[in-house]
Amino acid sequence: MGHLKRRDFVKGSTLASTALALSPSSIFTRSLSSGEKKIPICGHLWVYASNFPPNWDCTPILENVFADFQYAGLYGVELMEGQLRHEDAVERIKGYIKKYGVKVSGSSYGVGFGMWDIKQHKAILDDLSVVLPRLSALGGKTFGISVGHKKEGLKTASELDAQAELLLKVRQQCDEQGIEANLHNHTYEVENDMHDLKATLERIPDMALGPDVNWLVRAGVDPVEFIKTYGKQMVYIHLRDQYQDGTWTEYVGQGATDFNAIAKALQETGFKGPAGIELAFPNGFEPEYPLKETWKKSRKYVQQTFGWV
Repeated sequence: MGHLKRRDFVKGSTLASTALALSPSSIFTRSLSSGEKKIPICGHLWVYASNFPPNWDCTPILENVFADFQYAGLYGVELMEGQLRHEDAVERIKGYIKKYGVKVSGSSYGVGFGMWDIKQHKAILDDLSVVLPRLSALGGKTFGISVGHKKEGLKTASELDAQAELLLKVRQQCDEQGIEANLHNHTYEVENDMHDLKATLERIPDMALGPDVNWLVRAGVDPVEFIKTYGKQMVYIHLRDQYQDGTWTEYVGQGATDFNAIAKALQETGFKGPAGIELAFPNGFEPEYPLKETWKKSRKYVQQTFGWV
């Protein structure tokens, strides 16, 4: 089955060619001697989910994800909400955790929803009442929230108010489950001089962030400056690479992204982890390597470049 472009899932991305980043969260940090940083490197399962439109639920091959991540030496799997909606999700996924020794680090959230639309709030909160307890039961600690894209122009002040009102409720539900809610950006939150993200932070200044630095790049935002500005409230991050022309690479470390500058910025802001690698392939892409090898190459590069063990 062919891989879909990540940009086909999240519309409106613009091409750029600069850097990518990483973030902090004390949830997973483990102490080491001699100044080393042991930051859990996880993987988001989008590259598998991209084969299952329109709901992006890769439950039929979820065990393959855990097996690949075990081979690659990744700490945990970052799920999407679709895998958590199945009644047997907790029992089945606990079996994968035990079998492969790979944890569930957390989940991203937001497929098909628009948090700015007050008419959708009840459906979202009802969905969260199912998803969050199951994520907590699996030991997940991070919840990366996508607020949703308004296709017809920028969100109005009243829509941004509604979005912030719901986010506060979502954060409270996460807190009750021992999960750390964070804002996970695609392009639409950070385009137009970061209109959407800035407006949310004006309303909720202490909202934790879990940026995808490649989406920052593609929206024309300098990830190093972003980290310098917002690094203290970053609790998670997605890493993905691209070539100079904006085409996604097969593995992290293959492209034009200045990860060294990003690593330096993260160190200066006190990054504590965890971090998540997220792979995405262009339409029609034929991989050179099996996915488990691609994950392994990516994990090794991230460890070496960022000085994590």
